[in-house]
Amino acid sequence: MLTFEDLKSQVAAGDVDTVLVCLVDMQGRLMGKRFHAGHFVAGAYEETHCCNYLLATDLMMGTPDGYASTSWEGGYGDYVMKPDLSTLRPLPWLEGTVMVLCDILDHHTHQEVPHSPRAILKKQVARLEAMGFDPKTATELEFFLFEKSFDEIRKSGFRDLAPISGYNEDYHILQTSREEHVMRPIRNHLWTAGIPIENSKGEAETGQEELNIKYASAMDTAAYHTIAKHAVKEIAWQQGHAATFLPKWHHDKVGSSSHVHQSLWKDGANAFYDAEDALGMSDLMKAYMAGLLKYAPDYTYFMAPYINSYKRFMKGTFAPTRIIWSVDNRTAGFRLCGDGTKAVRVECRIPGSDMNPYLAMAGMLAAGIAGIEEGLELQAPATGDVYQGETGMIPGTLKSAGAALRSSAMLRAAMGDAVVDHYARAAEVEIEEFERVVTDWEIARGFELA
Repeated sequence: MLTFEDLKSQVAAGDVDTVLVCLVDMQGRLMGKRFHAGHFVAGAYEETHCCNYLLATDLMMGTPDGYASTSWEGGYGDYVMKPDLSTLRPLPWLEGTVMVLCDILDHHTHQEVPHSPRAILKKQVARLEAMGFDPKTATELEFFLFEKSFDEIRKSGFRDLAPISGYNEDYHILQTSREEHVMRPIRNHLWTAGIPIENSKGEAETGQEELNIKYASAMDTAAYHTIAKHAVKEIAWQQGHAATFLPKWHHDKVGSSSHVHQSLWKDGANAFYDAEDALGMSDLMKAYMAGLLKYAPDYTYFMAPYINSYKRFMKGTFAPTRIIWSVDNRTAGFRLCGDGTKAVRVECRIPGSDMNPYLAMAGMLAAGIAGIEEGLELQAPATGDVYQGETGMIPGTLKSAGAALRSSAMLRAAMGDAVVDHYARAAEVEIEEFERVVTDWEIARGFELA
């Protein structure tokens, strides 16, 4: 990490010439501007501006209607981008470059824009801090590497995609050695950027990778995840390859997830741990987990925000289908990890690799808080293959997840009506766009035979 004084010294020495001033958009991407470093340290570190459509677009940067916060009728005015100088860090894979994350403020009131992903997570963290707790989280990033570059794949119409390996490479050292020209700089550059990388490994499919980052406070974890995802794409591009975080790029291939580990800490200790409990679970943890389970449909949209997200939820693929918890069981939507130890925590296995970590974690924290406030009791853990059973199902389509979000009294109380309505509209936009498109599947299936 960099202090502002460090940055000024590096700029004066000619070591840094570019500052990426970034916001996190609805999709969890970095958007912003490249400043000449001299101008940034001279005054632009105070604030800059951006169009307010950046928090009301679809994946393709289209400007759909139906948002209360901005529109063609409203003229698409400005937001203030306020650099959070505590997030300054080098980007060693880009020469002479550092970056900073921004809070998004209303141009007139200078209050944080409530539907900004950073603001949404901040609000839930503040609620827990008022209760005396520090939420600790960690995310796992899964993605696929491909033989060809982004440009080559795009020009081919995204056809005949060839992963970088030819077989399942889960924990496979030989195959992953062939991918070190991509994965080694990812690990090392991110470490130098102040992101506590633990390891990378092959995942359970051809060309699939996993990157693991040490647990941290929730806001730091979201930043680590967002920057790491961006870095993976840039570094893969630099090496002539494409990396995708699309959860399900082929119907015959296993999907990519982004599991989220979470616990609450108090006075420097894990408040989820109780040495007297058979599984090491405190009453606080049990109530928190009960909230995660009860309200899972409400925040599923934040964990699976696109049409493609729901193609991943298939039996026998290590992606969950049911709202249930189990002890160290990878078929469950919620897995108890570290049972009986001070590292006890819950892993939510529902999120896909396409999640926005700020939104997904905010939804989980809100549900956990509700579980604590309502004094919910945790059901007994499931055992065996929990793809079977009678428990509730994770919403199976974006339409059902969007409806659950819109009708969630819990999230409306936790985040505000305007925030829920904003992201419920985002779900509708994605559905509307998909439903107007004629797919290759429809043509191949019905061109002659219909």
